[in-house]
Amino acid sequence: MVRYREGALRPAQPDEVAVEEPLEIRVEGRSVAVVMRTPGHDRELAAGFALSEGIVRRRSDIFEITSCLTTAPAGGDVVDIALTDPASFDATKLSRHVFSSSSCGICGKATIEAAMQQFPPIGSAPRIRAELLLGLPQKLAAAQETFQRTGGLHACAFFTAEGELLLLREDVGRHNALDKLIGHELLAKRLPLGDCILLLSGRVSFEMAQKALAAGIAIIAAVSAPTSLAVEFARANGQTLVGFLRGETMNVYSGAERLTDHGHVYTRGDAEFGAGDPAPH
Repeated sequence: MVRYREGALRPAQPDEVAVEEPLEIRVEGRSVAVVMRTPGHDRELAAGFALSEGIVRRRSDIFEITSCLTTAPAGGDVVDIALTDPASFDATKLSRHVFSSSSCGICGKATIEAAMQQFPPIGSAPRIRAELLLGLPQKLAAAQETFQRTGGLHACAFFTAEGELLLLREDVGRHNALDKLIGHELLAKRLPLGDCILLLSGRVSFEMAQKALAAGIAIIAAVSAPTSLAVEFARANGQTLVGFLRGETMNVYSGAERLTDHGHVYTRGDAEFGAGDPAPH
């Protein structure tokens, strides 16, 4: 790597970059997706993908996830999900083209109906102190070991309602990082995750909110912005959605009734605070 600094090109030096490689995901031997991901935790990624696609609903639906040998000239890794009930898998309902870049997971969907997966809305969830959320981005950043070396990965993490970091995953694709996170909990038989706070290092898209709902996650917080469809989705499904979680400020776009502020508990009758405010700079 050659760096330009202070008006001059410096001597070449090594630099560490984030790894991106293809992973083919199969279900019962049939290819359903090729995702561009950071290698590692591939079984978790496959499990989380299967959950958010509606292929499985619980750990007992998965018989096993195995790595496969491939002789394809393009290389890459392959994992195959064997289902407890193979007859339950209907590939036609998946309706996904088989390539997904690291920047987009849902863009492979062939129809709007396939994109709008349906999962049960959130019921009850614990209330948390709003100020507790403010300290989570620093905890996330401190635990992002690979990002600190490369600057090239997204991160997702689960925290308890008391602000304790439970689990973190990094990946070149934000949706991959979340699939790895929820896949880990699925395989550990810990779904639904209504008692956890999900923190994202980037923006919140519709797909991220949908994946969170598939895992039963009630509270989503992000360092960056949500999209309009993510806000609509969160409101329709009872999720608390927080964006621009930076420094001492945040915008709450949905579910403010789960947050407490110096003893005040917001209700559904209160306006979502921050929802109409311009994004902070």
